[in-house]
Amino acid sequence: MFGHHKNEEKMAAAGAAPKDAGDYRKEEKHHKHMEQIAKLGAAAAGAYAMHEKKQAKKDPEHARSHKMKEGIAAAVAVGSAGFALHEHHEKKEAKKHRRHAHHHH
Repeated sequence: MFGHHKNEEKMAAAGAAPKDAGDYRKEEKHHKHMEQIAKLGAAAAGAYAMHEKKQAKKDPEHARSHKMKEGIAAAVAVGSAGFALHEHHEKKEAKKHRRHAHHHH
């Protein structure tokens, strides 16, 4: 998942054809789509964490369970936000490579 550049270097060393601008455009769109999905996931998990936090206050008998769910949802939100940042960076890299590929053709 995080080794795109290493795989490209291995493929280039093995004699594989270099990517053209169209390949990078597809890659850019893919990363944009994944970034959007990750942002939605972060927002949904954050909203669920807030819901569980409120439930813990409303329902003291089950507060421990609600607090556990809140913590898990918060961790999922943080992980999704981190993945969204990663995909944003990958999208920028693909865009940079696409522009560079246009200059060489």
